[in-house]
Amino acid sequence: MCTRIFKEVLDAMDGLSRDILRPRDPEFKEIPSQIVDDTRYMPHFKRINCDIEEGKEHLHFDLLFTYVLTGWEGSAHDSRIFLDTIGNPSLNFPKLPPGKYYLVDKGYPEREGYLTPYHKKRYHQTEFHGAIPRGPREIFNRAHSSLRSCIERSFGILKARWEILRTMPKYSLQDQNRIVCACFALHNYIRLSKVPDPGFKIIDEDPTFIPPEVSMDVECGSTQEVQRVSTNEMTKVREEITTSLMRSRRRRRRRSS
Repeated sequence: MCTRIFKEVLDAMDGLSRDILRPRDPEFKEIPSQIVDDTRYMPHFKRINCDIEEGKEHLHFDLLFTYVLTGWEGSAHDSRIFLDTIGNPSLNFPKLPPGKYYLVDKGYPEREGYLTPYHKKRYHQTEFHGAIPRGPREIFNRAHSSLRSCIERSFGILKARWEILRTMPKYSLQDQNRIVCACFALHNYIRLSKVPDPGFKIIDEDPTFIPPEVSMDVECGSTQEVQRVSTNEMTKVREEITTSLMRSRRRRRRRSS
């Protein structure tokens, strides 16, 4: 049972959560600097905005969580949570304007505005260690997965910092949900405050660093393939990006030869 003081703190954190767990660019007009400043992704992924993990967390490339949904049982499949979230207006999931897309992994159904990787091809970064992509589709998948690796990095910081997320006490379900949101909000607050922080310092010094235990947690949560319902719009977007990546690859080879 939460003490009175603890509940007062949670009440205060509810306000912080509402203020800080939101898109910093609510109209999604800007291209994330992590894409603009990296020739691996620009201009190929310039219409991509954010990542989605498990249908519940929505993350910007600067390691800030912009949407958190709590209350689902752990056994619920990612695609079920995802479809319920985007289909329920009362949940206020941030909708992107036409021409912008979320990155989602292979555990999600194809929907307009949500860009999945090619299925039945290697995808996760761990699958490419010491090996080069085989063909255009794996080149796309590796770039797609590399952009989404900010999820593993952010969850690594989050779980390492807040032990309560790993071993949640037996509070009421409502209080547990509020505690989870408070942890996400404090994660954002620390990041935005730009105070020296050992967790973010590791990530900022090595953008490729992914805590191995978190990498496994996140990947294993989304490995089940769902029935593919292809949309012409997203198939076209994926193929256009793949073609752009291959053209860039050929230009680099010509310059180096």
